[in-house]
Amino acid sequence: MKPLSRRDVIRTGAAAGVTLLTPARATFAAAPEPQPITPALIAAAQKEGKLSFYTSVELPVAEKVAKAFEAKYPGVSVRVERSGAERNYQRIAQEIASKIYACDITQSSDAAHFITWKREGMLASYLTEEIARHYPAHDRDPDGMFASWRIYLSVIAYNTNLVKAEDAPKSFHDLLDPKWMGKLVKGHPGYSGTIMAATQQMAATLGWDYFEKLAKQKVMQLQSAADPPKKIAAGERAVQVDGGDYTIFQLQDKGAPVEIVYASEGSPVITGPMGIMKSSPNPNAARLFYQWAMGREGQQVNVDVAALRSAHEQVAWRKGAKKLAELKVMKEDPAAVEAHSDEIKAKYTSYFKV
Repeated sequence: MKPLSRRDVIRTGAAAGVTLLTPARATFAAAPEPQPITPALIAAAQKEGKLSFYTSVELPVAEKVAKAFEAKYPGVSVRVERSGAERNYQRIAQEIASKIYACDITQSSDAAHFITWKREGMLASYLTEEIARHYPAHDRDPDGMFASWRIYLSVIAYNTNLVKAEDAPKSFHDLLDPKWMGKLVKGHPGYSGTIMAATQQMAATLGWDYFEKLAKQKVMQLQSAADPPKKIAAGERAVQVDGGDYTIFQLQDKGAPVEIVYASEGSPVITGPMGIMKSSPNPNAARLFYQWAMGREGQQVNVDVAALRSAHEQVAWRKGAKKLAELKVMKEDPAAVEAHSDEIKAKYTSYFKV
């Protein structure tokens, strides 16, 4: 699949005759009235009987979420379409360009995607009662088009069999020490939305010269943010530069010798929004899934089966996991990612040659 830039989405859709709103023309009504789950919605969803869920979360997690929903609402099946956030973004653009409307509900680890999708009129406005009541303003779109489905951090981590705690890096700058030459692994912003968001935050905090220096450390370069944790767990590399902390938590639960480092400069924070596509072929099933996934029950599934964090104020926290307020985090800036994603990819590639 040929990579598409953010601008290609607009050009591709326009060439296919799809009506897309430009920033100057985009207008939005006031946020819709919060909607509850009703017997009528359940019946309509069951009549449709299915929905397609495009997501960048790890496949085992997505499948557990899908099965939990299907158990709650028999008669509505969820087809999980899992890939890296950037690949899903490209796929949706190409499908729309071909007048293929297959995606009912989408979730991305790159929150900037939702800025583009909203601006281009590709998202349906649908506000659930639980989002309205229990989500802070910064974790939900004011026009009801998306909200944070999962929250996590991109963290440094290390293999405890290969690195002693007292020798472990404490900061991102520690990773530039010659002793880590050939021992580091990280994800790629051209594939992973998590790494795209993390790269933007790190560049804003540490400067691009940091990546120029890091690239000289002979870093193993992988695609997904889920890959570096698995490499250090297997002992193929000693330390990961970036990757989701929830994957590390899952590996720890299985007894893997991995430990998280919350960098002294701050850890990139990632919100993974979810929204319903305006072109959804199964809109009622999509609304029901959105209601459940963003509600207390669905969010608790995220915490319990995947060690993710939640913006829902009533969801019980994972035992032993520090709350974001207890940690130093970098500032997530989806608008900056949306505006500079192509530049971020180009600079990154120029340094790492991949």
